[in-house]
Amino acid sequence: MSEVTELIGRLRGGDRAAFDGLYALLYPELRRVAHRRLARNGHDGGMQTTALVHECYLRFQGAGQVAPADRSHFLAYAASVMRSVVVDAARTAASQRQGGEVEHLPIDTELAGRLTDPGAAEVLELHAALADLARLDARLAQVVELRYFGGLTDAEIGEVLGLSVRTVARDWDKARLLLAHALRA
Repeated sequence: MSEVTELIGRLRGGDRAAFDGLYALLYPELRRVAHRRLARNGHDGGMQTTALVHECYLRFQGAGQVAPADRSHFLAYAASVMRSVVVDAARTAASQRQGGEVEHLPIDTELAGRLTDPGAAEVLELHAALADLARLDARLAQVVELRYFGGLTDAEIGEVLGLSVRTVARDWDKARLLLAHALRA
């Protein structure tokens, strides 16, 4: 039995300390997932890889009992949490661009154009389009979330969702088309 499997078994049995061990064991993989995610859209509100992984850990802790079936399910949970963290960071960045609670002063429009963070805007647009896709077809939205936000491969997504690799690839193609159409509208 692998160490990951043992820790997941202990975690499912209610051992909260097993979560820390599992997170530490999978930390390098979670950093790779976070790095791939952040590399897609620049800095997504200024977030760094380590900050994303650590915020993910804190949110897991705040959520209470996590009971993944296996390594892939744990990474799927992490992908979902990372998506939430990235979207929240993008919302914060967008609200800061809007001024937040700061007193508004007139600003040169040329300078304002250089201050915007297109990565945050793209994340928020994708989040809205993904929410619409989830209402249309929840499985397609899961495939996008796991691949785009979690960086999982088609085989890993298939394992998590109980699908064949070919079905995951077809779902990914369909979801990309629907999202591209939604993002152009």
